Amino acid sequence: MKFKKLMAMAVAAVVTLGLAGCGQSNSQGTSSTNKDSGNKKIVIWAWDGSFNIVAAKEAKAIYEKEHKGVDVQIVEMAQKDIVQKLNTNLSSNTLSGLPNIVLVEDYRIQNFLNSYPGAFKDLSSKVKASDFMDYKVKANSLGGKLYGLPFDCGSTALFYRTDLIEQAGYKKEDMQNITWEKYIEIGKAVKAKTGKDMLTLDPNDVGQLRVMMQSAGQWYVKDDGKTVNLADNQALKESIKIYKQMIDAGIVKQVSNWDQFVGAFQKGDVASVPTGCWISSSIVKSEDQSKKWAVAPIPRLGAVQNSVNASNLGGSSWYVLDKVGDPELAADFLATTFGSNKDLMNTLAEKINLVSSLKASATLDNYQKPVEFYNGQKTLQDLSKWTQQIPPVNYGLYTYSIEDILTGTVQSIIKNGANIDSALKDAQKQAEASVVK
Repeated sequence: MKFKKLMAMAVAAVVTLGLAGCGQSNSQGTSSTNKDSGNKKIVIWAWDGSFNIVAAKEAKAIYEKEHKGVDVQIVEMAQKDIVQKLNTNLSSNTLSGLPNIVLVEDYRIQNFLNSYPGAFKDLSSKVKASDFMDYKVKANSLGGKLYGLPFDCGSTALFYRTDLIEQAGYKKEDMQNITWEKYIEIGKAVKAKTGKDMLTLDPNDVGQLRVMMQSAGQWYVKDDGKTVNLADNQALKESIKIYKQMIDAGIVKQVSNWDQFVGAFQKGDVASVPTGCWISSSIVKSEDQSKKWAVAPIPRLGAVQNSVNASNLGGSSWYVLDKVGDPELAADFLATTFGSNKDLMNTLAEKINLVSSLKASATLDNYQKPVEFYNGQKTLQDLSKWTQQIPPVNYGLYTYSIEDILTGTVQSIIKNGANIDSALKDAQKQAEASVVK
């Protein structure tokens, strides 16, 4: 099977670290967790100690209580290190030292599934795909089989300062189900009346384009996950136009890193934050702004007929390495915890503000609770509802490789006034030039 150079470049770029140091290297793929040893052990790799690791520990407590003799070990490491170690070991067919379960970002998984067929366990018979958000199932499936256990959603929303919006002459009702064009209009009024910018943008981060594009059910590749889709992608074209209009309108505070991004709204320099639901934990840290924020559906592309007020940014899912240790035990762990346990989802809603991929989570007690910071709004309930409206897309094999090209393209349009049609055609050619037919 031939793969595109872009995917090969992406894989090669991360094959730089040594093998994980737990267990001896073995070309047969055995490990220190092999079921034949009689040691019922499950090793989990994940990143983010305040979110994913907390979730894994809660699942561990539930599973070990009901399954005596099973030892669940959780290893925290940076996401980039997980990607590097998986590529290093799987590309050399050296499975010793790999975990039984690993968390993988949704944007990356199709690359792994296509690059390493047979490496990840098919979970289709372990859980019901229909129990999870449709767009997450799409991202974690290949050939009609579900390989990933959907976990957190990156459901997007428009977080905004009610006081600044009101000073500009608008009400909460005016913020519901709006277009990006309307958003810019409101942003101009906010800037004129309060002197505050409407949002932040990082010129080197095209995440905002992902949000706009997926709201119309489009991505950088077509539904096969491989055919580059830039030149004739109406949703992408309109997204870039909106991006440029926001900058030209003078309502953008430009930032260059995460700290500047967070600092802008925590210090009160911007009136809104249109991004993934995971940003809420940073917003609520500004206790002096309590009851001055509300959450509305993300704006849609007014010029694209099928664009909706729902989209995604980020998110990850759990995977079982099919030839490491006891994959059946690992799959059972996922199925009985993240795959079906509503008590676990309820606990995580309270502990880490999880917007779960499990549809049943929307009915849980903690999803019904009003949030004082947001003036009593039931934000988890709202986010869960919007999540179910996110258009499914195939993120494909090349999200980050294509964005390396597209970032320069967007800047040429915004800064240098390049023609958008010509620029996207050129970006299409650059991407296709890296494809092996």
